[in-house]
Amino acid sequence: MRKKVILACVDCGSRNYTTMKNNGNSTERLEIKKFCKTCNSHTTHRETK
Repeated sequence: MRKKVILACVDCGSRNYTTMKNNGNSTERLEIKKFCKTCNSHTTHRETK
């Protein structure tokens, strides 16, 4: 089963993206470099709760 997670920009905190994540035993949060429309640059986006 896959779980829907929300990705938020580390710099400005805006929640820009949603993605799917495996529902395994992973305790660390997902981090991906994506484009942020608010910052107008590529920044790290981290999974929120």
